Amino acid sequence: MRKPTLPRLNVIVYIASALLGTLLLAQTAPTAPKPPAGVDPSITELDVVIVTGRAGTDFRTKAQTSYAVTDISAEQLRIQAPMGVAEALKAIPGFWVESSGGEASNNIRARGIPADGFQTVQLQEDGLPIQHDGGLGWLNADQSYRMDETVQRLEIVRGGPSSVFASNAPGGIVNFVTRRGGDTPEGLLKYEFGDFNHHRVDVWHGGPAGAWRYGVGGFWRGSDGIRDPGFRANEGYQVRFALGHDLPKGGKIDANLKHFDDHAIFYLPVPLTFDNSGDPAGVPGFDPNYGTLLGPETMRVVTRTTAGPRDIDLKSGTHVKLTQLTARWQHQLPGEWRLENGFRHRISDTKREGFFPGSLTAGTTRLNQLRTGALAAYPTATNVQFRYTYNPGAGFDPANQNGNGLVHDGTAIRIAVDLDETINDLRLLRKLSIGNQTHDVGFGFYVASLDEKFRRTAATVFTEVRSNARLLDLVAVNAAGAAVGSMTENGISRHGSQFANGVGDSFTMAFYLSDEWQVTKQLRIDSGVRWERIEADGRAERSAAVNLGGPTPASANLLTGTGVYDPFDRRFKRIGWTVGADWQFTPRNGLFARVTPTFRLPSVGDFITNPANNPVIQRMDLYEAGCKYVSQPFDVFLTAFRTKFNNFPFGETLFNPATGGITQRTVYIQTDAKGLELEGNLRPARWFDLAATATFQKPEFGNFRVTQIVNNAPVALNFTGNRLLRVPELSFRVIPAFNLLGTRLRVQFPIEYYGDRFADAANSVKLPSYRVFNAAARFDVNRALTLHVNIDNFDNEIGLTEGNPRSGQFLSGDAGARFYLARPILGRSVRGAVTYRF
Repeated sequence: MRKPTLPRLNVIVYIASALLGTLLLAQTAPTAPKPPAGVDPSITELDVVIVTGRAGTDFRTKAQTSYAVTDISAEQLRIQAPMGVAEALKAIPGFWVESSGGEASNNIRARGIPADGFQTVQLQEDGLPIQHDGGLGWLNADQSYRMDETVQRLEIVRGGPSSVFASNAPGGIVNFVTRRGGDTPEGLLKYEFGDFNHHRVDVWHGGPAGAWRYGVGGFWRGSDGIRDPGFRANEGYQVRFALGHDLPKGGKIDANLKHFDDHAIFYLPVPLTFDNSGDPAGVPGFDPNYGTLLGPETMRVVTRTTAGPRDIDLKSGTHVKLTQLTARWQHQLPGEWRLENGFRHRISDTKREGFFPGSLTAGTTRLNQLRTGALAAYPTATNVQFRYTYNPGAGFDPANQNGNGLVHDGTAIRIAVDLDETINDLRLLRKLSIGNQTHDVGFGFYVASLDEKFRRTAATVFTEVRSNARLLDLVAVNAAGAAVGSMTENGISRHGSQFANGVGDSFTMAFYLSDEWQVTKQLRIDSGVRWERIEADGRAERSAAVNLGGPTPASANLLTGTGVYDPFDRRFKRIGWTVGADWQFTPRNGLFARVTPTFRLPSVGDFITNPANNPVIQRMDLYEAGCKYVSQPFDVFLTAFRTKFNNFPFGETLFNPATGGITQRTVYIQTDAKGLELEGNLRPARWFDLAATATFQKPEFGNFRVTQIVNNAPVALNFTGNRLLRVPELSFRVIPAFNLLGTRLRVQFPIEYYGDRFADAANSVKLPSYRVFNAAARFDVNRALTLHVNIDNFDNEIGLTEGNPRSGQFLSGDAGARFYLARPILGRSVRGAVTYRF
């Protein structure tokens, strides 16, 4: 495999040299700039100093930015108590967040950009990417991050200049800012418990150590999961060690080492039907709030391969082992220039093992579909039956088993992704005065080098349909009802239904330039440009179907590697830019507008399983304009936006129950989303406040015409003007809160609403609107001890966040079905926490 033009070794040497040189130079660095004296102490969130989405020497508050930004403090995080990254972002306007997948592996869609996972929103920690490409296949960025008490606050930039300062970030940046040890020792210990056998311990301690400051913290947690699979669903830990040093004449050095080893269950669509009112409901025998098809019988599937038996350990869920080293420094150079550098290296080993639902079929219908093949395989047989794999004597009634008579075709998948990644971001900053005007300029050079290994194996199985479903075997029987043979092996209808094996490298290099031009005291023009190039090369193994000659036909059509590899070696580059204007009537009130033509480059993930893939550079045009008003009784941030996607890759992975395999296709389309975002706070009295965020948008497909096979005949379909998948036109979150006993007791009642959405481009499967009621309380027993209580989804709403992508995303096979697969939000949960500060 050919190495990139700039060898990886040279990059690492460059970074190490830069770090060493700066550590030596920093001993004589002059004093760093201080916040402007004209900015009063914060009384509102819009006075928080923002560090994300810009490169400059001046300080900027939220009220002074020329783009939409939200900040979330540590105290807000504690009372919200999110169980994962996606849940922490539910209150962000412009973001459609799906957190129904569990603690990780969730989705975010920003301002109508219809990409899944974190493809267009970059997760950062202390200003550096957690993962250079948050949309690598089967490796979402939120799998690579766990929140704990070492996080001090979040800053979330929506659109705007994000794509100038970060790769793969046209939709925005989410920056987790971690704690830094202070001048005096302090710490906290928190224990959290929940009604789903949930237990978690967080700890953090920091303080001075001579001329340095240290911080140490982390967490351990374990739970059965809100959807209980019958085994331990979530378990793991994280530890972090941090050192920081403020040098005598300015400058700063920070180093951070983090390791986590964590298992998190991945929740997928579940079997549903409609009640008498036409609302979603669980099928008979299945609990839509707490049920999962995954259970003790499916937690370990042993599939055959050409190399011998292979375990698909569904009990492991998404298992991530990750070690990350971060080093940051800033140094004041002669001539009022400032040099900043951020370095990060990570090594991770991720196993994603999940039970992916394929289709629901009436038991009698499924037997009729399978009868011909079974009787041909066993000529002495006269009929076929479903029997329980581990209790064959128990009868399976194909007409009404579990009150529904359904059979489920599902796929147990094991995916392993090893990622070794090195990132460096170097910035040179200076504020220049030209007459009565100033330019706060930044020059940046960013590199990211990664090695990825990807392996996938799968087996298709039959199960009944109920919570914690049991495996079924398809058995051929004679006239007396005695078993003649089985078409399945331990519930597996097809060994090796999927296969992939690939390796790849990529090297990304970007130069960027920004200028914050203070034209007058009131008017500032912010601009930036980014040139980026990626080199991706690697190879992927070809696959072929073989007959292993096992005891059943289940191993007669097994996909495996051939030992022949197809190489890939691709290059892409693009320039994007942004221009924004900010007009301040007062330091806390103003208007802003911005235009950003930007892009997303293909990555190694586009080729590692398909070297012949021919992706294009995704191009989009972003527009936004807004106003901000801040006062003691209330503040508001109102933003209008438009997102035009010029060539979005719209695809589907379709499950084929006849073969147990999948088929894939992708087309390039246009999309257009226009919308309005609201973020505000009302403080009429000390004892009451109201926070609100809302998004209204019209997300539509542009020119979108395809031909699809319907009833064995090609049909021309036109989806132009249809609604984008899974994005509501209206969503809002309102939090009325009461501060009692002075400020010792705070009680708040978050109310969420999400309008209807569609599961396919044809808009044939509607996901109904829903609302969620929550409650949270904080009570300060004394200055050291605090109690928290959280109740999520108070009334057990069955809110659907997605349909079944494997039934088709162009035209869903679930359209008009009585029984269907979809993923609801999690049922009601109650958690309490005790926090002790010392």
